[in-house]
Amino acid sequence: MNPPIALLDALRQAVGAAHVLTDGELIAYEQDWRQRERGRALAVVRPGTTDEVAAVVRACAAHGAAIVPQGGNTGLAVGSVPDASGTQVLLSLRRMDAVRVIDAANLTLTVEAGCILQNLQGAAQDAGFLFPLSLAAEGSCTIGGNLATNAGGTQVLRYGNARELCLGLEVVTAQGDIWNGQSGLRKDNTGYDLRDLFIGSEGTLGVITAATMKLYPLPAARLTAWAAVPSMQAAVDLLGLAQRFLSAGLTGFEVMNQFALSLVAKHFPQQRVPLWQDAPWCVLLENSDHESETHAREQFERLLEAALEAGCATDAVVAESLSQAKALWHIRESIPLAQAEEGLNIKHDISVPVSRIPAFVAETDALLARAIPGVRLVDFGHLGDGNLHYNVQAPEGVNAAAFLREQEDGINMLVFDSVVRHGGSISAEHGIGSLKAAKLPHYKSPVAMQMMRAIKGALDPQGIMNPGRVLAR
Repeated sequence: MNPPIALLDALRQAVGAAHVLTDGELIAYEQDWRQRERGRALAVVRPGTTDEVAAVVRACAAHGAAIVPQGGNTGLAVGSVPDASGTQVLLSLRRMDAVRVIDAANLTLTVEAGCILQNLQGAAQDAGFLFPLSLAAEGSCTIGGNLATNAGGTQVLRYGNARELCLGLEVVTAQGDIWNGQSGLRKDNTGYDLRDLFIGSEGTLGVITAATMKLYPLPAARLTAWAAVPSMQAAVDLLGLAQRFLSAGLTGFEVMNQFALSLVAKHFPQQRVPLWQDAPWCVLLENSDHESETHAREQFERLLEAALEAGCATDAVVAESLSQAKALWHIRESIPLAQAEEGLNIKHDISVPVSRIPAFVAETDALLARAIPGVRLVDFGHLGDGNLHYNVQAPEGVNAAAFLREQEDGINMLVFDSVVRHGGSISAEHGIGSLKAAKLPHYKSPVAMQMMRAIKGALDPQGIMNPGRVLAR
């Protein structure tokens, strides 16, 4: 029997013929979210249980077929779509979307990998708890993908990345065995932390099928403010003030440059963008208070008064209602969409120590302006945890596709070199995927790369798990 036919028969036996897709329109699975690449899968396989995932992996291992795990396919580093060979099996976890159990006393929730993040947030809230992971794609991304890329989002400065929110995993190994590590324990000092190997591994070591996540009490009030600031250094100074005045109540601190906000105003005129014409930067702050809305508002008012007096803010507004707060956050979340409307662009998801961000931005802005006169910079992100989305748009009137094709490699090198000079990382929360796999050895130490390859070889000796991602072939 032809090997692909034998493999397809084994996959159909594992999950049912209706959940092995080989014909029809598969673009939703085969093309990445940014439409950078379109691959071709041997089959899209949609298991409904962990046992079925294990059976699929065993079948692929037996036939030497590569597996590409996929959640919501919202990644930005081309890490969850097949290549163009037509030989890889696309393993979609979307059918595995159940919330298995909420343990109120342990403050944990156990959920399957295909659960959409927004649904997980809703299940926690319905039970009277907060699950704080929040990002723009939360209506379509899945918790398995969030863990596989160690997603960050807007509340990392208070609650940490996906890694910090996870207490345990259920994983199907590259051999098709099932590891149940979902204890939910906060203390378990019994050897190597296997959980942390799989979080952030981007599907290259095994398949995350379920996770036990931390929950928190719901805050009594959550208020949002928007401030205009005269410089990036002023934004960093405002962050220091906010941490001093609000302490753990500071759950969001986002920075946006004037050009980023101008794109939102241009392409989404129905959104009212405050203060953007009056300052080079704006900051979005969130205060989550466990006492009362009155207390939260008093804290905000004292903070903003101090900021205005110190000169690290020139103007500010506090949302007067939940709808106003949502509108302010919607502006921030619309920046990537507005940039897409403006044309193809070169994206960077970098992190730099907060203290070094003003120098990094000033230096890198100047280097890019010198290299490409008229270049436009869409600079925004999670200043509270040092993560910037430092994106580069073609000069006005320049063909965006040609700009991307001709300038991407040079711009990436310029930006990444600057990141390293300032003690940062070339990937903060989007992962390495295939876009940065070839670049990673230039910016990570040889010792680290050697250890990573050793882990890959030990856990996936056949090299079938998401090949070419994180570690270049």
